[in-house]
Amino acid sequence: MNVLEVTSPAQAKEFLDMAVRLYKDEKNWIRPLDEDIEGLFHPEKNKLFRKGAKAKRWLLKNDKNKTIGRVAAFTNPKWKDKQPTGGMGFFECVNDQEAAFLLFDTAKAWLEEQGMEAMDGPINFGERDKWWGLLVEGFTPPNYNMNWNFRYYKDLFENYGFQVYFKQFTYMRYVKESKFDPKFHKRADLTINDPDYTYRYLKKTELESKFPEYFVAVYNKAWAKHMGKSLSIREAQMMLKKLKPVVDPRLIYFGFYKGEPISFFISIPELNQIFRKVNGKLDIWGKLKFLYYKNFNPPNKMLGLVFGVVPDHQGKGVESAMVKKYYEMAKLPNFNYETIEMNWIGDFSPKMMRVCEQLNASIYKTHHTYRYLFDREKPFERHRIFE
Repeated sequence: MNVLEVTSPAQAKEFLDMAVRLYKDEKNWIRPLDEDIEGLFHPEKNKLFRKGAKAKRWLLKNDKNKTIGRVAAFTNPKWKDKQPTGGMGFFECVNDQEAAFLLFDTAKAWLEEQGMEAMDGPINFGERDKWWGLLVEGFTPPNYNMNWNFRYYKDLFENYGFQVYFKQFTYMRYVKESKFDPKFHKRADLTINDPDYTYRYLKKTELESKFPEYFVAVYNKAWAKHMGKSLSIREAQMMLKKLKPVVDPRLIYFGFYKGEPISFFISIPELNQIFRKVNGKLDIWGKLKFLYYKNFNPPNKMLGLVFGVVPDHQGKGVESAMVKKYYEMAKLPNFNYETIEMNWIGDFSPKMMRVCEQLNASIYKTHHTYRYLFDREKPFERHRIFE
């Protein structure tokens, strides 16, 4: 077997194409958009390179020069931990432990050269909301920008010595399901019956004028501490610009107290239900296909992106009220969505897990983010718990 670094356009294409061949008989796999993966490894598209991040990719060839595996490794100055920790991801491999171990060794060796003392994987060369974690339970079609892999990958990782750093749960709920715990209604009515609280989705005319302001106001109080950074209005505007082609205003839902935003529930249509039709290519033909299916055969699944309540209003029933009021809209005949999946909630966030359970959502998929310590004598620690 021979490991080759990806250094040419032809090898970069092979990095994408080998996965297509590997999963050609797997009906649950959905081919990612080529540009979503390839763009991560180009400095002009991935701003992490401008901040000192580094990345390498490799292909694994067998004795007949056939590609049987791939892997990438990366460093990111933003990742802070007890020891310098790099990442590995975009791993694909035939069911061969020797081949998999050679790919893991390649990533490990390069990361050691960069001064790393551990590697997490499989993870993304970017934000956590994409390509993060190994699927271990719930082998249904993946949501957009989420990993799907063969079941045997779990054994390849764990036999090498990777240990579970944290688990990621995707919760699912039937949108029109009216069954709630009696305590849920009691909590929800605490604020629903209070005229100072209101809950509604944003009108189309408010998306550009108000969404960035409202989103930043809630996010920076509810999420910035956990995510390690706050958002600016400009960043929220850029996020909206990216979402605009697919956004459904009914899925942009806010709670207000005396007119000030205090909570949000941001979802989008589940795009992989459309992207599975374009075969990884968002060229002119792919875009035409996308527009056709978006308008004439739209997704019936929602993907929950983020749910948050500012600290001053947590524990007052706002979470339950948001869902109860949303359900009143969802049960209308013209609301075409049947299910919602909420990506992803780490087991280090029991508070968010409890929120999902209170909504009668159940764990539908489980991913593992693994960590491998290069010093095999060093004690392993799991991700700290957020309370």
